[in-house]
Amino acid sequence: MREQKTDYILLKEADTLGALFQERVRRTPDAVAYTQFDPTSESWLDTSWREMGREVARWQAAFQQEDLKPGERVALMLRNCREWAMFDLAAQGLGLVTVPIYTNDRPENIGYILQDAGVRLLLLEGDEQWQNLQQIRHQLAGLNRILTIEPVDPMGLQPRLASLADWLPAEAGEYEAADIASNALASLVYTSGTTGRSKGVMLSHRNILWNIEAGLKLITIYPTDRFLSFLPLSHTLERTVGYYMPIAVGANVAYARSIPQLGEDLMEIKPTIMISVPRIFERVYAKIQAKLADDSAVARKLFNAAVETGWLRFEHDQGRAPWSAKLALWPLYKKLVASKIQAKLGGQLRIAVSGGAALTPEIAKLFIGLGVPILQGYGLTETSPIITANPLEDNVPASVGRVLPGIETKIGENDELLSRSPSVMLGYWNNQEATSDVIDSEGWLHTGDKVRIENEHIFITGRLKEIIVLANGEKVPPADMEMCIDLDALFEQAMVIGEAKPFLTTLIVLNKEACEAESIDPTDTSEQQLELLTARVASHLGSFPGYARIRRIALVQEPWTPENGLITPTLKLRRSRILEQHSTEVETLYSGH
Repeated sequence: MREQKTDYILLKEADTLGALFQERVRRTPDAVAYTQFDPTSESWLDTSWREMGREVARWQAAFQQEDLKPGERVALMLRNCREWAMFDLAAQGLGLVTVPIYTNDRPENIGYILQDAGVRLLLLEGDEQWQNLQQIRHQLAGLNRILTIEPVDPMGLQPRLASLADWLPAEAGEYEAADIASNALASLVYTSGTTGRSKGVMLSHRNILWNIEAGLKLITIYPTDRFLSFLPLSHTLERTVGYYMPIAVGANVAYARSIPQLGEDLMEIKPTIMISVPRIFERVYAKIQAKLADDSAVARKLFNAAVETGWLRFEHDQGRAPWSAKLALWPLYKKLVASKIQAKLGGQLRIAVSGGAALTPEIAKLFIGLGVPILQGYGLTETSPIITANPLEDNVPASVGRVLPGIETKIGENDELLSRSPSVMLGYWNNQEATSDVIDSEGWLHTGDKVRIENEHIFITGRLKEIIVLANGEKVPPADMEMCIDLDALFEQAMVIGEAKPFLTTLIVLNKEACEAESIDPTDTSEQQLELLTARVASHLGSFPGYARIRRIALVQEPWTPENGLITPTLKLRRSRILEQHSTEVETLYSGH
């Protein structure tokens, strides 16, 4: 097989995001940059780098008509699409600062971000978002321009509101990459904190580009690779690895239509690289387990044998296990079992990145055993974001990988991971106090995550601020327990409670489809049903210490969503808000104690 070649654009060749895009257009103008589904023709359409250059130049010409100066903030609230990239690349080339906003964020938080960042221009998709913003109409006063991809009812804001078709000129000159400093601010990314107001993480061009280059020293990406983009581009992992990195390497990005259509898109696009979060793998795992429960004993035995043999093969390939005669059966297991799972993910996956939270070992083992190459990584928005990643040839799935070349790490007090590198943020926007809380005088960023290091791999052992301390002083990691509970397809969401309490309890949101399949009434809160469900929850927690036992549960009828403010846009529980919302249920759980 002919050896593939890379085509990296390095920091020394392009030290701003605008220069990076300009150089990519120059190097490979005819290669496919983006692939997007067109509802009108009901087909997937390709856009070359040359075509992107022309389109982005039109956006720049329109920006320049707005009299925006380098350093001023422009925001966008779009699903992943070519227009997201066009907006951002145009802004970066002119030295503007992009502020990405989650499409499912709450209006009050959107208003806060627009005002805190001093945003001058905002791009929306269409009527639904525009209607939602009417709740914070008074907070839009600082905007000079509001753009919508689809025309909307202006509702009295005619001078400031414009549709994209009216705003963009028919044509423009060449794409411009302004001569700005590499350390200049490129983006303000508001972290969806689980408590308090969002903080604006200041990332420079150099922060992001240095992080990309460090990542490419650990994992090789080729121009022939195809990314499937479905994590929100507001998420820094997707933005750095799934958007800027493909520009740096010359790879193609295809935009998924939606999460509900992700299964179809995987099979149609056949990506070689996918950036994901554990929740996606957890959902697929739960569906596999539900199907296995309905299969015959023979089918279950075949499936489990395939996973075990595939895992043994993986460990042997990694140099951690000797050759075994069992491996001779792998071609058969691959044909009968593994290839079918691989096909549902497109059949061409070379790398499946899992980040944003920990992936449980049993899920990693199942997918890797079936030949799906999951690589866990770790990082923070504040580190642009990657700190560690597992390379293909040294993949320890229970870990979050090795530290990227050039990044310094050390373990501080309470086993906290500290990191120092050129990809550490400039600081929090207008918040020196919060900056000083996380970056010390020597430049070490305090991650808040507890770790241990074995054989140059980092293992996350807990979160400093997400530990439940029971009344008897015992400490419990709720996120780990919740992850084990969520593996059961019946439980859509779970939150473990017990701070300063005599025992642990859990708030549970049931999965309606799974309830229907198992003939369970999700509205039944009888003592008998709750006892059965409590026992089922407990059955998943056998690996935890005896004091980490769930004594009672309460059923919650409405799911926790970003829209109702009970989880963040990255699906992290807002614990204090959930406790406040369900204070009556919590009080009942501990009545008499």
